[in-house]
Amino acid sequence: MISPEKNINFNTDGSIWNVKKLSLSLSQWDWKWNDRGSRVITCDRSHLEFDICTVNNPILVGNASSNLFILGPQTLAQSQHLPVKIHPYPLKNDKTAISYVKEVTITSAPPNSKCVVTHHSPALLFSAGGYNGNFYHEINENFIPLFITINSIFPNQDVVLVIKDGKMWWFQKYEQLLRAFSPYHPIINTNNLTTTHCFPSGIIGLIKHGTMIIDPKKLLPNPKTLVDFSDFLKRAYNKNVVDDPKINKGGPHLVLVTRRGNVSRVILNQDEIVNVAKEIGFNVHELEPSRNLSMQYVYNLIHKSHAILGVHGAGLTHSLFLRPGSVLVQVVPIGTVWASRTYYEKPASLLGIEYIEYKVDANESTLSDIYGANSTVVKDPEAFHQNKWSNRRIYLKKQNLRLDVVRFRMCLSNAYEKAKIFMDRVG
Repeated sequence: MISPEKNINFNTDGSIWNVKKLSLSLSQWDWKWNDRGSRVITCDRSHLEFDICTVNNPILVGNASSNLFILGPQTLAQSQHLPVKIHPYPLKNDKTAISYVKEVTITSAPPNSKCVVTHHSPALLFSAGGYNGNFYHEINENFIPLFITINSIFPNQDVVLVIKDGKMWWFQKYEQLLRAFSPYHPIINTNNLTTTHCFPSGIIGLIKHGTMIIDPKKLLPNPKTLVDFSDFLKRAYNKNVVDDPKINKGGPHLVLVTRRGNVSRVILNQDEIVNVAKEIGFNVHELEPSRNLSMQYVYNLIHKSHAILGVHGAGLTHSLFLRPGSVLVQVVPIGTVWASRTYYEKPASLLGIEYIEYKVDANESTLSDIYGANSTVVKDPEAFHQNKWSNRRIYLKKQNLRLDVVRFRMCLSNAYEKAKIFMDRVG
């Protein structure tokens, strides 16, 4: 059999350079067509957050189309209930997220369809739309589900990643990580695809177990946990770690994840907090996450540090890069207790990270200035928001903080003692 991939150099944007054109009729490929004894398409729509479809037959993807074509005898395709539609993003009931995800239509291939590039491993197609641009969502809706799906369906098999709706910056930012999932194949970006790609079979969609969690019971007989995912991230980025002389000197190193500009949950007296941390003995490194910041740089900084500090928000998801025994300090604004516990406290415990929480008092939140310290908004957030997003977003979008320096010093002193023990033990 001819193996076209040996003659192709791929970019992560889906463009193809130096292609040896191989436009062959389908009959010339050694496809193994599905027989009548098994279903060509199987879709599982029973889960709260995701749908997933399996195509047990050769498929064709190409030309930036939202269609995925089933190849083979037309009578076979006609026997199925086609077309089948799916949003390949694991927040299917979130209308805002799904509005950024193009629906995929699985249907029969047009007559005389041709494969320009053929792959001999199955395709795993998913969307990089939704809430991407937010590191928490990128991890929670893309990369943890991708890890789960590969370990559920392809534990001992190569897979080709076929990605929809991704922006160019996203492919550039996560190229290294994506290649760790599929090291022997090109990453296919359907947005810029200019030719047809064919695969022996395909999975459309990603499996999700919940919020920042991997359930080992659902991955039997090869159970995995969030620890395994964190280790996978470290293997992906450890290859290019460069020692920074600044990180290897002095006392414990603290990464302060900052929030600046036109955002909320900003520490208004951050300079005071930095000075206090330095007085206590920390070497402080400020990190302002952005889509243009190298993931390798962020990994190097956090993995080599002994503690990370930040207000509840997406930036704290970088705590997945911490070493077991290091310290995570989460500042918990009013009205964010459940999210703080679910997104960061519980994962930290699973990862063996020392977790310290600083709950903001009413006089430290600007919500007291806006609504009054005795208002229901401030004193009883659960009674106020009642799980309504329009009310809940007040705590996430309209709140800044002015931390009590005396009280916060005690929190930082506790973090310093734990970070110093960790540093003395492992360096």
